[in-house]
Amino acid sequence: MPKISSVRGRILYNSRGAKTIEVDVISDKEHMGRACAPSGASVGKYEAQSFADNKAEKSLQVLQKNIKRFIGLESDDLKSIQGVIREIDDTSNYSKIGGAVAYAVTIASMDSAARACGEPMFKIISQTRNPRFPFPLGNILGGGAHAGPGTPDIQEILICSVGAKSVREAIETNFAVHKELGRVLQEKDPRFTKGRGDEGGWAPQMDNEEALEVSARACESLGYTLGKEVALGVDFASSTQWDEKKKKYVYDRAGFENTPDEQVDFAAGIIKKYKLIYAEDAVHEEAFADMARLAKKFPRVLITGDDLTVTNPKILKKAVSKKSCSGVILKVNQAGSLYDALEFARIATQNKIGIITSHRSGESVDHQISHIGIATGSKMLKVGVLGGERIAKLNELVRLSEDHVKSMASL
Repeated sequence: MPKISSVRGRILYNSRGAKTIEVDVISDKEHMGRACAPSGASVGKYEAQSFADNKAEKSLQVLQKNIKRFIGLESDDLKSIQGVIREIDDTSNYSKIGGAVAYAVTIASMDSAARACGEPMFKIISQTRNPRFPFPLGNILGGGAHAGPGTPDIQEILICSVGAKSVREAIETNFAVHKELGRVLQEKDPRFTKGRGDEGGWAPQMDNEEALEVSARACESLGYTLGKEVALGVDFASSTQWDEKKKKYVYDRAGFENTPDEQVDFAAGIIKKYKLIYAEDAVHEEAFADMARLAKKFPRVLITGDDLTVTNPKILKKAVSKKSCSGVILKVNQAGSLYDALEFARIATQNKIGIITSHRSGESVDHQISHIGIATGSKMLKVGVLGGERIAKLNELVRLSEDHVKSMASL
């Protein structure tokens, strides 16, 4: 099997211009794998810490001091690679080495192994015998932490081409809805500057209800029926609204506040009215019981935890015991390493919880999460719609459709 012959790290910049860590791993002196860690804007408090002492330079120093520990390991032996990382950093949140290094080293190693073996990376890490494409889930309208003042409190309105028969059809349908929504927004407000948020979604000045209405109108004006050919999703990112002192959700931009019961009703109303297929973080990151109420009420909707579960196996087990969600976001850098993320995916699959593999708002042009989405049997791949760092993931799906994967996941 291929063995790691060199490891090299560097400081680069993500799509928001923030510092991050990239790592090259070379197997057998010729097969290079490369991975660059992303970062989020809406960050749960239980996520892995990106950098040691919150400094990219410090994390890079720690990696450089320990490079020899990785030399000679089989590059496809994720468990052994994880073991070395844990010898260096035994903290629960990777505060000594930084989650960005754990992310980059583990994914670059698998990328290198795949190249050495002449196989796509998803086969090296696969947890499924029947690889299928997850449905692309794209942000068409952004607000909250991903856009500026005047945009909706709701962080993301998303599109999913649920009726698509191929990954190319799914991608192109999402593009079409995004483009049509831009036209609808321009028609509604001729002064709309065509501004976009971090993940490519339009960022208009309007409230939550208006944003949902124009998104639905864009789908319908293309001749689509919501819930049939396409469906909308919403990332409420409710932890950003939760005020712990008031014990209320404070919607500053819209000018109202919700009690926990009112928040459940608020989310339920949106799910029902707009026939959502996907609802993420409809309540705050510790409201397991309230999420369970929504999951029970909408069994055919992916009631999804992100801040709630933070790609953490222990927290996922708690969510499973409380029946809090039917879907979970998988973000490798939330967990820290690919090893941790795959353990999380295994638990989700065992408990019949749908996986949504996701990018971050601060992204690189890497494409490996497309492979991770396939390898984990994810139902959806949340990667935005436009922007080079988003398109990179979608283009990789198209490449894989040529020789390796043909059918779509089951929703």
